[in-house]
Amino acid sequence: MHIRSQHLRQGCALSLTIDDDACLAVVYGEGGGCTLDVSGETAGVWIPLRGAVQVHSGSLGRPVRAKEVLVTERDSRTRAIGNGNSRWLALLGGRRAWESLLAGTAAAEAQLLPEKYRAGRTLRRKAVSLARTGSGADSESILYAIADGIAGLQAPLHEAIARCPGRTYAKKRQAFLRLQRVRNFISACCDQEIDNGVLARMANYSPTHFIRTFNEVFLETPHAYLVKQRLQRAERLLYSSKLAVREVALASGFENRSAFSRLFRQHFGTTANEARQQIRVAVDG
Repeated sequence: MHIRSQHLRQGCALSLTIDDDACLAVVYGEGGGCTLDVSGETAGVWIPLRGAVQVHSGSLGRPVRAKEVLVTERDSRTRAIGNGNSRWLALLGGRRAWESLLAGTAAAEAQLLPEKYRAGRTLRRKAVSLARTGSGADSESILYAIADGIAGLQAPLHEAIARCPGRTYAKKRQAFLRLQRVRNFISACCDQEIDNGVLARMANYSPTHFIRTFNEVFLETPHAYLVKQRLQRAERLLYSSKLAVREVALASGFENRSAFSRLFRQHFGTTANEARQQIRVAVDG
């Protein structure tokens, strides 16, 4: 596999065209305002090492923060913008590049599926090592280790594909991608009012069929997934912002403070006020 390494510095812009060959582009971005524009049918893995990077792919823009990893499916146009003092790593390639890289892993198929994950310590360390190595002698072995970690994260999605409607794997995969794009939209826009009719049209289903199929594939209803994403957003805001708890509830899509308090305690086993107090104790300590 050929590796093309690029360094994108603060305030700079970089345009890449990805061809459908066995070349994988590795881009290390640092600093606010650095902008990466990618053209060509490109799938990617985005790993912030510090701060956050805003990734726009498939008509959806979403922040990816430290301790997260975002996988984007093949798209003809992708843009990433670094925030503040962020440092991040992007692995970008066409179909043949990812087939080559994932062939030696435990991946159920040699293509990426779109999803955001929590990045474990091992994956983050490998990403840091790759950023330091660039296109050096050890870069290929590190890339394979990262690809193996991504393959492990993607395993539950392949189980979801098996639960999709369709007589062939290709049909099931097509149905999954439609539903997964809706799921990612819910995650990115969880603080907004989201109508099931709009989601159903995005997935090309009737509202009733959409809710039933979503539940069968992901083992939870669209509403349950929406609530879970709102609670995770609220937890993140409690840690990262100075908003009052009632403001956190509103910023996470909860108009009813009582409902928010009840659901937060059910999900996390503690109240939002107690969670905020634990954060202050940790910071002061």
